[in-house]
Amino acid sequence: MNTFLIIYLVILISEAVISTILKYTWQAEEKWDEPWYNQKTEHQRNSSKILRFISDFLAFLVLYNFIIPISLYVTVEMQKFLGSFFIGWDLDLYHEESDQKAQVNTSDLNEELGQVEYVFTDKTGTLTENEMQFRECSINGMKYQEINGRLVPEGPTPDSSEGNLSYLSSLSHLNNLSHLTTSSSFRTSPENETELIKEHDLFFKAVSLCHTVQISNVQTDCTGDGPWQSNLAPSQLEYYASSPDEKALVEAAARIGIVFIGNSEETMEVKTLGKLERYKLLHILEFDSDRRRMSVIVQAPSGEKLLFAKGAESSILPKCIGGEIEKTRIHVDEFALKGLRTLCIAYRKFTSKEYEEIDKRIFEARTALQQREEKLAAVFQFIEKDLILLGATAVEDRLQDKVRETIEALRMAGIKVWVLTGDKHETAVSVSLSCGHFHRTMNILELINQKSDSECAEQLRQLARRITEDHVIQHGLVVDGTSLSLALREHEKLFMEVCRNCSAVLCCRMAPLQKAKVIRLIKISPEKPITLAVGDGANDVSMIQEAHVGIGIMGKEGRQAARNSDYAIARFKFLSKLLFVHGHFYYIRIATLVQYFFYKNVCFITPQFLYQFYCLFSQQTLYDSVYLTLYNICFTSLPILIYSLLEQHVDPHVLQNKPTLYRDISKNRLLSIKTFLYWTILGFSHAFIFFFGSYLLIGKDTSLLGNGQMFGNWTFGTLVFTVMVITVTVKMALETHFWTWINHLVTWGSIIFYFVFSLFYGGILWPFLGSQNMYFVFIQLLSSGSAWFAIILMVVTCLFLDIIKKVFDRHLHPTSTEKAQLTETNAGIKCLDSMCCFPEGEAACASVGRMLERVIGRCSPTHISRSWSASDPFYTNDRSILTLSTMDSSTC
Repeated sequence: MNTFLIIYLVILISEAVISTILKYTWQAEEKWDEPWYNQKTEHQRNSSKILRFISDFLAFLVLYNFIIPISLYVTVEMQKFLGSFFIGWDLDLYHEESDQKAQVNTSDLNEELGQVEYVFTDKTGTLTENEMQFRECSINGMKYQEINGRLVPEGPTPDSSEGNLSYLSSLSHLNNLSHLTTSSSFRTSPENETELIKEHDLFFKAVSLCHTVQISNVQTDCTGDGPWQSNLAPSQLEYYASSPDEKALVEAAARIGIVFIGNSEETMEVKTLGKLERYKLLHILEFDSDRRRMSVIVQAPSGEKLLFAKGAESSILPKCIGGEIEKTRIHVDEFALKGLRTLCIAYRKFTSKEYEEIDKRIFEARTALQQREEKLAAVFQFIEKDLILLGATAVEDRLQDKVRETIEALRMAGIKVWVLTGDKHETAVSVSLSCGHFHRTMNILELINQKSDSECAEQLRQLARRITEDHVIQHGLVVDGTSLSLALREHEKLFMEVCRNCSAVLCCRMAPLQKAKVIRLIKISPEKPITLAVGDGANDVSMIQEAHVGIGIMGKEGRQAARNSDYAIARFKFLSKLLFVHGHFYYIRIATLVQYFFYKNVCFITPQFLYQFYCLFSQQTLYDSVYLTLYNICFTSLPILIYSLLEQHVDPHVLQNKPTLYRDISKNRLLSIKTFLYWTILGFSHAFIFFFGSYLLIGKDTSLLGNGQMFGNWTFGTLVFTVMVITVTVKMALETHFWTWINHLVTWGSIIFYFVFSLFYGGILWPFLGSQNMYFVFIQLLSSGSAWFAIILMVVTCLFLDIIKKVFDRHLHPTSTEKAQLTETNAGIKCLDSMCCFPEGEAACASVGRMLERVIGRCSPTHISRSWSASDPFYTNDRSILTLSTMDSSTC
């Protein structure tokens, strides 16, 4: 829009310069410089020619300044603000389970929803439900899975003599250790059995103590041992946590038999198989995205001071010096291949001397007045070392509903989808395959575990060669956080070349700031694509704010993402309607609004410029000052405003079920220079018809009144203005496809209002007006039958060529959107809003009438019969506020 404004500013200055030069050229002849009826004063004759030239130039600027559509900015802001309410009102974006409707936090980006080329999405909570279920674990090198609340080792069954010990031991630990019965068939020693139970016990105590979970206050009304009602059964406790992973693990430990009862500032209480144990909470080493782990330091009932740590395997395993590290690493990879989220658990014992030093360091770091964060990070690194690995956990997070369909629709629309996640490589790939981000037939390339710049560069070159050689096959790229850091450091261009040639990109083990860096890299690429980021948690805020459009998912990780986003929705599947329907409509509306405003202002001011050739460039205005003021405010403002709010050139269901239609508006196609020039040339051609058509009608020595009187210059200007108001309003009607009673009211009402206002304004002598040049002018004009005929003729002439162009364009070079307007969709849609239904046995000329009806969009919604199929892949009912026409619910 700013580019168009600069072009029109150049046109304005050019017209003012041309008029000023022609004025002095014309006045070079003495008879035109000082005619007998307009003698100059002595002061005018002696004034500076340079000052007169500048004064005349400025006068012409004022005369032509209406070509710059100042009111466009007001109308655009109104359209954006009022139009944003439709997203919140759309019931298809309402999630009943969570009672959440779509939210709009900013209305300035509505049209950007129709221009998205890249979608960057988080995985957990965005593509998945963020409802974690404990599935498996690895304890001291042995894999277990939870079945019906029991911990069962994988491998040998309980009936085999080889695996009976571990199975029985885990079962006894699950249910009640006092009920353990040993049989002579289990050939084992009590020492091995006791050691196995101690390992389980320590593992699940670490799970029950290393967290920030809270318990519902409702439970505190019960009686029990201590303030945390420790006599409650696990099923009576209700846990709350900022992280669903923590909640799932604490609940799993409770089912196993180690129940977290509650905590205070200094104490954490755990019930182990009915026995209450209190641990003194000494320090919490909070989780952060750089360390990717959290730890707690507690004092056991025995007096031992222990550190329990949990985090990603990449942050825990390198810190471990004991335990079954290699076996656990293998188990973690196996869990990840199943798409499970993994965490490693480790611990460390402190001597009294070690703890005193640690306590002192933590106190100094927490009370530091400068660089507190850096000092705390250094202390945490010092503490979290020399760990003993206990094992790993694996939780399942199921996909949200219709994620696969949504990602496939985005791909069909020409949008590239990148998944940015902090999960392990194998987990991320497994989820990408299950959600349709990666296809089974896709050639998956990997850029992982790169150690140096040279190694990373060589790998990128190899990937680029593979893509070139296999250009027919679709490629997917997997890159991890460390390799991405190397790629972005010195090989940005090569990395971007590989990414641009891949259909899907998966970035795993990503820190929040890395997500933002990736989006920034795409934003500043030569193509300057529009980016969209989707996330649900506080760690996604940086990428949401970095993208052009930020979408927050109102999930289970708080509302930070929703509050910091431009739009907030309850589920990922709603993204398809937000982009393909709302984004498409908003872009079409704003594109037409902007170009229509420039068009009608060209129509308005060009006759003013042409009129100067017939008044010796004397800066005489063609229109009355009231008409100049009210043209953009009253006479032509409402039709385009209502169009920009309600227009639906294609039915919403067609747009959603045919994502390829989104390609028709990509790359800002409707606001291209070619389209802009068409509207501008159309405005100039209409202006020439207004002016010269009126000039030829009135002409010299031509009387159009019965009494022989002649029309004056104000009548001439009013005739031009009348034709112009009718033409630009009917032109807006031709652009409208979706007609409602509001469209009819403002379109035809604007023309009626102009006539009524002009009759009152020119038919009464208003006492508060100093001079009234328009008195009786409009009434006199309308009293001439020739003037009525000329008005109709000029309006038809202006719009006829435009209609012919539309007809030929639609039939010779139709876009996908225009085809969708004219064809049925798999028998699911009987008739679209942009066409009328005709009965069988139609007349021979009906096809021509139907073609014209479709072109000019003169179809009433009441004539439209919709019928949606129950197999609709996205939505089977039409509850959208966008569909303003009446519809029987039985047809949905």
